[in-house]
Amino acid sequence: MRNIIFTGKGGVGKTSIAAATALRAAESGHRTLIISTDPAHSLGDSFDLELGPTPVKIADNLFGQEVSVYGDLTLNWEIVREHFAHLMQVQGIEGVYVEEMGVLPGMEELFSLSHIKRYNETAEYDLLVIDCAPTGETLRLLSLPETFGWMLKLMRNLEKYVVKPVIRPLSKKINRLHEMVPETEVYEQIDHLFSSVEGIIDLLSDGAKTTVRLVMNPEKMVIKESMRALTYLNLYGITVDQIIINRIFTDDADGEFLKEWKEIQSGYIAEIERSFAPIPITRVPLFRREVLGIPMLRKVAEEAYHEQNPMEIFYHEEHVEIKKTGEGSYTMNIRLPFFVDNQMEADVSQLGDSLTLRIGNYQKGVILPVFLAGMRVKGARYEEGWLAIDFIRKETL
Repeated sequence: MRNIIFTGKGGVGKTSIAAATALRAAESGHRTLIISTDPAHSLGDSFDLELGPTPVKIADNLFGQEVSVYGDLTLNWEIVREHFAHLMQVQGIEGVYVEEMGVLPGMEELFSLSHIKRYNETAEYDLLVIDCAPTGETLRLLSLPETFGWMLKLMRNLEKYVVKPVIRPLSKKINRLHEMVPETEVYEQIDHLFSSVEGIIDLLSDGAKTTVRLVMNPEKMVIKESMRALTYLNLYGITVDQIIINRIFTDDADGEFLKEWKEIQSGYIAEIERSFAPIPITRVPLFRREVLGIPMLRKVAEEAYHEQNPMEIFYHEEHVEIKKTGEGSYTMNIRLPFFVDNQMEADVSQLGDSLTLRIGNYQKGVILPVFLAGMRVKGARYEEGWLAIDFIRKETL
């Protein structure tokens, strides 16, 4: 199964591009599902019809879905939410606040990831197109599995070694304590949710299955955010195989006002092509009509792909390289374009066979190969788009 993720700064038209891509694939004979993980859904508007929290048929081979956090909460989190609400009531807290306490930050992103993993496991479709939230939310979505990984391990160990053998038997003798101890079903539902997204980063970083397509307008702030996005996506080992420049003024746009805008756009388009090469770059014009409905989406697809099959992988590059640099020394190179341009800071720390990279507001854990696990980090530097981390044997430190 093929996964294509569309993201970009809010308002650049990524939903239209994603919808056009799904339509082109479906009309080429591929069974396609497009899902929106953006809390402010506009996917249904692009097709000019109403979508829901389960797949709805749009056309032959084409289905659409808008992920609903409320429906997912009821199905996958209700027992846990009720337990949190009960704890609040035991403490004398009432009202709407009690209901909200059971909804943890990041829940919507977790549900979105669980949908992606489930559809890949069932292989019900040939292509899954994911219309993501604006760039910052997409990056938070990608970092969630690692962020919540420690919580899952903690809860599993708590239930196994503390709650079951100690607290639960004791709570049967103490009424107030018994009211506060979670039932087994609470831990089971927590475990089920987090288990449903385990391995998702491996799926998303598999360049043979999943790629990201960055949508941008030829504007300075949009370009800067896209540069940061590409750096962070590389940090997670996720392949960007296409850049789509959307809403370009065409040569037949008349008037002095539009002439100035065309000149401004021309300069930014040149910057995009210079900065993001060798990733393939496609131009989509600003249409005279609003992009709504299948006929207009078909026109967008024609501009974005011409004769190409959107399911193709247009570009691939390795994100990590390890080279031997001497007797007992190695260098791990991690591809991080625009790292210096965006004045980011890198922090590298090692604990046993685990390496933690913190770039800006995001961090990534890396399990080191066996031959590096017994070595130590000597230092790190940035060289021509790569973060170079030097390793040497312990005895040479």
